[in-house]
Amino acid sequence: MKTIELEFDLVVIGGGTAGPMAAVKAKEHNPKLRVLLVDKANVKRSGAISMGMDGLNNAVIPGHATPEQYVKEITVANDGIVDQETLMAYATRSSDMIEELDRWGVKFEKDETGDYAVRKVHHLGTYVLPMPEGHNMKRILYRQLKRARVEITNRLVITRILTGHGGHVAAIMGFDCRTAEVYLIKTKAAILCTGAAGRIGLPASGYLMGTYENPTNSGDGHAMAFHAGADLANLECFQINPLIKDYNGPACAYVTGPLGGYTANGKGERFIESDYWSGQMMLEFYNELQSGNGPVFLKVNHLAEETISQIETILHSNERPSRGRFHARRGTNYRHEMIEMHISEIGFCSGHSASGIRINARGETSVPGLYAAGDCASVPHNYMLGAFVYGKLCGENAAAYCDGNAFAAHDSDAQEAEVQRILGPLGRTEGLTPFQIEYKTRRLVNDYLQPPKISRKYEIALRRFAEIREDLQHLAAPGPHELMRAMETHAILDCAEMAARSSLFRTESRWGLYHYCVDYPQRDDENWFCHTALRRGENGLMQLRKQPVEPYIVPIDEAERVAYHRLRVARVAEAA
Repeated sequence: MKTIELEFDLVVIGGGTAGPMAAVKAKEHNPKLRVLLVDKANVKRSGAISMGMDGLNNAVIPGHATPEQYVKEITVANDGIVDQETLMAYATRSSDMIEELDRWGVKFEKDETGDYAVRKVHHLGTYVLPMPEGHNMKRILYRQLKRARVEITNRLVITRILTGHGGHVAAIMGFDCRTAEVYLIKTKAAILCTGAAGRIGLPASGYLMGTYENPTNSGDGHAMAFHAGADLANLECFQINPLIKDYNGPACAYVTGPLGGYTANGKGERFIESDYWSGQMMLEFYNELQSGNGPVFLKVNHLAEETISQIETILHSNERPSRGRFHARRGTNYRHEMIEMHISEIGFCSGHSASGIRINARGETSVPGLYAAGDCASVPHNYMLGAFVYGKLCGENAAAYCDGNAFAAHDSDAQEAEVQRILGPLGRTEGLTPFQIEYKTRRLVNDYLQPPKISRKYEIALRRFAEIREDLQHLAAPGPHELMRAMETHAILDCAEMAARSSLFRTESRWGLYHYCVDYPQRDDENWFCHTALRRGENGLMQLRKQPVEPYIVPIDEAERVAYHRLRVARVAEAA
């Protein structure tokens, strides 16, 4: 099969949140730049915001919060392991981005004075901005893409980034998931906007695609960055979130908290004072489940009718409108009972934790010409607004990089090897299906990697993953769609191994449940107050090293450093 060759100055990979913003801002920087946005689905309805979003979780707006307050909040929430410069780059641009989105037509909740109606959910600050009509988000972004004259190619599955002399980005490779035609796209720079790695573990619901994150986000970008030689950071800091039991979505204490809802145990008692997602909050959640006081619930049935109706309008019409149908089928009425919650499967997502492709405050990875933004990048607690801000930063900086650099020659041997890897499953009439490989990998993840972490389990997991790598040679795909699933299994396995090796490397506990190690139950700042950096060695294997935490630009005092460790509501002992 002939390889289709194209050439663009800049290729943006992923059309969800960060990708469209990056493409638009690159074209604004230089309208003559040839910019291509590719997505393995359709940009009109792809990514984690495919059905919209119900609010901004991290809006830093003057009069409600300062950039310094926000940087302090996220530093404390992540046990100090952050690059404050990247947080500050987001925080100082947050308000301008909200204003721009407002001008584009995004509807944010405002008070009677016309000011943004920011709500408090976080432990320290006030940053939550509701979006009652957030279901229009993708339509608004697509309109901006067309105005900027960004070229778009849908149904193109990108699998590898090829580098040239000096390790610079030279080309990307992939295939059409409807025709299986292989593509080689020569480019000066690439921006990874591929979202979270949401299909590492299996959800408790039993549905393969019933993940907390958008299930199309299978860790493709994390795997591409690794194979291109880029650093990935803190992959032992898992994403684990509270979600509605048996439903692939959050219970949304972010929405209900400002209106009076809260997380409660089986007795209806509030046991944590803040519903802001952090590893420590999830550890308290886990401990309550194990204590005999479970299950854990979202409690809103004590609220007034008009408040519950407002909550239903927001939750059942934005982001995941299937939520209302799910509750109706189960007979769950917010007015009469609490909503059962559970713990999600593990994943990589900087939006909710701190792991991802390591970038600096310009969105640059360690590979020249390669940028990353959104949930696949390493900026902690990035969320949707962070994806927009870093999409803009990456678009502008990548465009400037293209202005000053020429095309690099790529490795032809690497190109041929990737063609063979992509097309291999199509040439097999018998073998293992992508479903079999994926299910086995993700079941092993649940068996051995789900916290609390035990070193012996992780060592066994690595042996099992090595066996699955041998199985990949027998993958069979009868058609292009199954070929996409086959390539996703490669990425899922890469992410599972990265999660295991990073977790074994950091011999302490940190980030609450995200990295709670039974063998090393204490936090060890003396030896482990650092990032962990993972990259592909010359032998092709995963290598790990410690990376110092950059000097803080916003100081944190001792009392603030442990603020997130005081989330549990204290109980007064009953008199005898």
